[in-house]
Amino acid sequence: MSFSVMLQQLAGGMLVSIEIFFVTLLFSLPLGLLICFGRMSRNKVIRTIVSGYISIMRGTPLMLQLMVVFYGPKLLLGVTVPGNWRFTAVIVAFVINYAAYFAEIYRGGLESIPRGQYEAAQVLGYTKAQTFFKIILPQMVKRVIPAVTNEVITLVKDTSLASVIGTVEMFTRAKQIVASPNTPGMLALVAAGVFYYVFNYVVAFAMEKWEQALRYYR
Repeated sequence: MSFSVMLQQLAGGMLVSIEIFFVTLLFSLPLGLLICFGRMSRNKVIRTIVSGYISIMRGTPLMLQLMVVFYGPKLLLGVTVPGNWRFTAVIVAFVINYAAYFAEIYRGGLESIPRGQYEAAQVLGYTKAQTFFKIILPQMVKRVIPAVTNEVITLVKDTSLASVIGTVEMFTRAKQIVASPNTPGMLALVAAGVFYYVFNYVVAFAMEKWEQALRYYR
């Protein structure tokens, strides 16, 4: 296998990794906010259920969650899910896992905001929705960006776990190249490492620029 062919195959796997990354963020970031509200709910039942969910998601390996989501419908319910369930299962497992982490990050950001700001907004006649979206949310976003950035960078690397249920992303493609005869195996691993590093660098750079853009909230 030539070097150019190897790069083409790795690039194909990288596209799958990028797709997993962006779709996971698209759903897990807003879902995490909803879960955060449940975690902070005054309703004890809702708070207990959500706290249990977060505990399970954070206390068990993502690899195990991938296997449960993928094999669960068939083994537990005897149901064969139609369509491309393998990729869908990856997205579902990643979303419910990362939403739990984002929820706790959001909760920390919300609880760090002084109570006096809520009271001041109430005096000024703001509704609860206006208070949250115009006053609280911008400050919360600024405070949680460093923690969110760490999770986002971890997500880039965690996309390799999709291989546990046979999704052919970049890491799986690299392993296939290494296992093939007459291929530059070590070179494939180095190239995969470079792909991951560049991807992480771009993500970290974008998050840093976002953080700089929000500095006026200080």
